[in-house]
Amino acid sequence: MLSSIAKCLCGAVKITANEINPKFTVCHCDACRGWGGAPFFAVQCGTNVEVEGAEKVKMYESSPWASRGFCTECGTHLFFKFKKSGDYNMPVGIFNNLQGLKMEMQYFSDQRPDYYCFSNKTKELTQAEIMAYFENAL
Repeated sequence: MLSSIAKCLCGAVKITANEINPKFTVCHCDACRGWGGAPFFAVQCGTNVEVEGAEKVKMYESSPWASRGFCTECGTHLFFKFKKSGDYNMPVGIFNNLQGLKMEMQYFSDQRPDYYCFSNKTKELTQAEIMAYFENAL
């Protein structure tokens, strides 16, 4: 597990993630692509996360199982947080010093548009497979 500090663009929110899984995931669902204009490259951070400037974090309930957090000052996407477990998935790009990362899995692979693809060989889960996983695991 890795540990690192992330900040939003304006610096109003600082997040310390103490248990980052170096095997990151990529989500191709319509919501993630709509949220950031691209697939969501996410590191799993568990629940051992400290948020400074929490009063500047706006939560948006984006699904029955999770909410998305963003900075109210600059709009930086900060995290995807599972309601049941409290686990955080955070954008890889908001951490400046993560090393040794490896793309492990792609979610909603059946929603990936034809205009991009990755050469990485990873496990891929369809919408039906990931929905079943979310219902049972989180």
